[in-house]
Amino acid sequence: MAIPLVYNLRSVRRRWASSLVAILGIAGTVAVFVAMMALARGFKATIVSSGLPQNAIVQQAGSDSEMTSAILLEKVRIVEDLPQVVRQGDDGLVSAEVVVIAALPLRGTDSDANVQMRGVSQRVLQVRDNVRIVQGRFLRQGLYEIVAGSNAAKSYQGLDLGATVRIGPGTWTVVGIMDAGGSSFDSEIWADADVLNGNYARPAGVFQSVTARLRSVDAFPAFEKAVKGDQRLEMQASREQDYYASQSTMVTTLITVLGGMVAAVMALGAVIGALNTMYSAVAERSREIAVLRALGFGGGSIVLSFLIESMWIALLGGLLGCLVALPVNGITTGTINWQTFSHLSFAFRITPDLLLSGIGFALLMGVVGGVPPAIRAARANVATTIRAL
Repeated sequence: MAIPLVYNLRSVRRRWASSLVAILGIAGTVAVFVAMMALARGFKATIVSSGLPQNAIVQQAGSDSEMTSAILLEKVRIVEDLPQVVRQGDDGLVSAEVVVIAALPLRGTDSDANVQMRGVSQRVLQVRDNVRIVQGRFLRQGLYEIVAGSNAAKSYQGLDLGATVRIGPGTWTVVGIMDAGGSSFDSEIWADADVLNGNYARPAGVFQSVTARLRSVDAFPAFEKAVKGDQRLEMQASREQDYYASQSTMVTTLITVLGGMVAAVMALGAVIGALNTMYSAVAERSREIAVLRALGFGGGSIVLSFLIESMWIALLGGLLGCLVALPVNGITTGTINWQTFSHLSFAFRITPDLLLSGIGFALLMGVVGGVPPAIRAARANVATTIRAL
C-alpha cells in the first residue's frame, strides 16, 4: 500500500523554510553545472561549425594542426588536380592558406591579445561558402588589405572598416567585415596568403594547409586514399569538420573537468543540505511515521514516501537552477584556444538536452540526500514511538 503523494506535497509546504534552503542549494549547483557545460558546448560548437561537410583539409603528414605543417606550392597543384575536387574552370576549387598569430590591443583595455591571421586565396569564399562579406568588400590579391571577422572587429582596436592597422612590419587596410555564422572564422583576420608570407619574411610558395571543396561528402574516402597514396605529397587529409572538432578537444576537456569539479563540490554542500532537511523531517514526523506503520503501511512505503519528498525538493531546485542559468544562453565571451594560442570569441550554448541533464543531476542529488533519512524513518521502532504519544 502506497502513501498518497499529496501527503508529501503538504509536508514540503509545511516545512517550507528548511525545504527552501535545500531547494536553493540544489538550484545553485544546477545553475553552475548548466552554465559550465554551456560554456564548453559553446566553445566546441564555435570551432566545429568552422568545418563544412563537403570540405577536406590537407596538411603535412604527422601534423596535428596548421601551425606545425608546411606545404610547397607544387604539392598544392597536385591536390588541386585530384579528381575528387570540384573544378572551377581549369582549376580545382582549393584554398592554400597560411596562419600567423599577431598581438593586437583589445577594445576598452590596455592589454593585447593574440588574434589568428589567416592568409587565404582568392577562391576562399567559394571553398567556404559559410563565410560572407557583410560590410565593405573582399580583399584584393597582392595588396596589404585585410578582412576582419565580425567578432574580431568588435574585440580589437583598429579593425573598423576603412581603418589602417599595424600588424608585424606592415600596415594593413581593413577593407571588409565578414560574418562566418558564429564559427571560429569570426575571430580571425584574413589577408592574401602571398602578402602575409612576405610580411613575415617567410619563403614564397610555402603554405600550411590546403582546404579543398570535394564533389560530394561521399568523395572524401577516395580523396583521402589519393592523398595518402601519392608518394610525392607526404601529406594527410581530414574531413574539415573532424579537423576542427579535434582542435576544440583541449579547451573543451579543461572546461568540462573544471566545471565538473566545481559542480561536485557544490553538489556535496547541496546534498548535505538535503540530508539535513530530510533528517529534520524524520525527527519531526516520528509520530506520523508510527501512525502510518500502525495503519498498515510497510517499511518500503515509508522509504518510497520520503524518497519522493526528497525528489520533489530536488526537482524544484533543478527547475529553478535551469531558469537561473537560461539568461546566459547566447552571451558572448572569449578565451585562449590553447591549440592555436589565439583569442577566440564564442557564445554560451544551452540546449534542451543540457537542461534535462541539469534536472537529472538535481534528481541524483535528491536521491543521495533522501535515501539515508528514508531508511532511518522505515527502521523507527513503532511500538516505542506509539507508547510515547
